Amino acid sequence: MSTLQHILRALRKSGDTGIHGTAISETLGISRTAVWSHIEELRSLGFGIDAEPHSGYRMTSIPDVLLGDDIRSQLPPDILLGRDIRIFRETASTNQLVDQMGLNGENEGLAVFAESQTHGRGRLGRKWISPQNKGLWFSVLLRPPLRPPEMTQLTVIAATALTRAIRQVTDLKPDIKWPNDILINGRKVAGVLTEMSAEPDRVLHAVLGIGVDVNLEETDFPPELHSIATSLRLESGAPVMRSTLAVRLLEALDQDYKRILKGEFEAVAEEWESQCITLGKHVRIHQMDRTFEGYAESLDSEGALMIRNPTGHLERVTGGDVTFKKD
Repeated sequence: MSTLQHILRALRKSGDTGIHGTAISETLGISRTAVWSHIEELRSLGFGIDAEPHSGYRMTSIPDVLLGDDIRSQLPPDILLGRDIRIFRETASTNQLVDQMGLNGENEGLAVFAESQTHGRGRLGRKWISPQNKGLWFSVLLRPPLRPPEMTQLTVIAATALTRAIRQVTDLKPDIKWPNDILINGRKVAGVLTEMSAEPDRVLHAVLGIGVDVNLEETDFPPELHSIATSLRLESGAPVMRSTLAVRLLEALDQDYKRILKGEFEAVAEEWESQCITLGKHVRIHQMDRTFEGYAESLDSEGALMIRNPTGHLERVTGGDVTFKKD
């Protein structure tokens, strides 16, 4: 943990009581001048920090910026996903960047956030609107002991993590729409894009990309998306602290990924099924080469959607666009 992370953790832990610079310097083995220098650095980033002779330093406000040291200071020391956090002011696509990092041998658990993306993308190469400082656009590097057909499990854990984190930070109740959409009141607020580098029998590395429309307003969306997209701010009526949501998301992702590593995907799938509005519906599946209909029954052991077709047979579906069919 860096010095800045230690100081941020100490400030948060001390709350309104505050903490003396001497206590920080003795704990970290640095001079009080060095402590003051780090405090000034935090102030320059927008953190409100008071300094009083008797109570010491006290954090009074937190800016809505993404700072790797700040996010990491709020995560458990033994976390896997998010143990290395890097923030970019702008990048073409966090998935593209993390994929290259995976090819270059970066360790599992690296999380890359961007304050904006110039070529953010969703499934099937669709453009993802990523305005500056308005959302969470990030990707996590994974090296899972999975076979390529099991990769759907990663999309499932991302969906459950997203819904859990959103509930923890807001009063909203998100739904999951298979395969990768998070909806609130019928409009999309977040999505997942899972990509991989693989050999026929094993995954070399995977990139779990997540986009959350946090504080976007109606004017941030193009007109054609007004009826189908939304943000946490629009739905809750108030701004949401992005760094807080980032922390909760990484914690939830880490928890569910470790459940997969322990062979407990079935428990994650049960949570997913309890929140999925696709199950129990007659649906139309649009894939690259065909369109078909059926009844969405369940997930299988690898995370694929099981569709009961009109002839009564179960069909395993791992990808495609879903629309609901009126009975």
